[in-house]
Amino acid sequence: MLWPGNKSFAFSVFDDTDSQTLEKGKAVYALLADLGFRTTKSVWPIRGKGTPSDNGATCDEDDYREWVQSLQRQGFEIGYHMAASHTSPRDETVRGLEQFAQHFGGYPITMASHYFSDENLYWGDARISGANRLFYNLATRFRNHNKYYGHVPGHPYFWGDLCKEKIKYVRNFCYPDVNTLKACPSMPYHDPRRPLVNYWFASSEGAHAGSFVRTLAEANQDQLEAEGGACIMYAHFGLGFYEDGRLNARFRSLMERLSQKNGWFVPVATLLDYLLAHKVSHTIGDAERARLERKWLWHKLRSGTE
Repeated sequence: MLWPGNKSFAFSVFDDTDSQTLEKGKAVYALLADLGFRTTKSVWPIRGKGTPSDNGATCDEDDYREWVQSLQRQGFEIGYHMAASHTSPRDETVRGLEQFAQHFGGYPITMASHYFSDENLYWGDARISGANRLFYNLATRFRNHNKYYGHVPGHPYFWGDLCKEKIKYVRNFCYPDVNTLKACPSMPYHDPRRPLVNYWFASSEGAHAGSFVRTLAEANQDQLEAEGGACIMYAHFGLGFYEDGRLNARFRSLMERLSQKNGWFVPVATLLDYLLAHKVSHTIGDAERARLERKWLWHKLRSGTE
């Protein structure tokens, strides 16, 4: 790819909001802002009526919401991580989307599913197809078989029509490769077998501080630059990046090193829009779908990640 501004590569992060408190978030995003990164921070727009999956903050908390709005004014993208940190029926999802639009001036462009939400779209074994689905179910002992319902018309958790109408990009597979675009050259892509999502995108493994710094180690940064690739890190900045009143030293040093390279550091939606504009075809075929599924299955079975 040729990147804008004669940049050598592209880099972004989609930050799932799990376990992220105001204190943790402020510390991480102050570093990113100071170093010139502009990435995507997801939110839960509402607290919801159910039992939260963890102690992460939501936009129902005034001080947290005001801080996230300040990030948006600085150029960070605000993404969607489902309506709340637990399963939400359709009416709560509608309320969450409307609250998001009210807080941030429009509906989300990008989103990622939350592990604790049964209204996820095409999740569990619905995420993959054919023999890959059977293999996945056997490997997971069918615990995710027909568990998620966001794409099932008539179900109380159905909201696929709203996703199709309001959200452009949805995260799917995660890979260990630092060059996300090399692992998934089709992204962003439309999958006709999963029509309620407009476009899917992939990410690179960084679920917690330990895996994030492994993926973004010095040699991998140099590889990303040499390949002229694009990295979208999958992260939970609430998990190990800021502990006991200080930032993870390895995370800090790697981000400082990366910031000194000739990278295009933009939010996920900006990067995906650029890729989409330079694609000849936007629809994935059977062979490429099967390849992406197998590659993700191998990574998932080895690492246990989503």
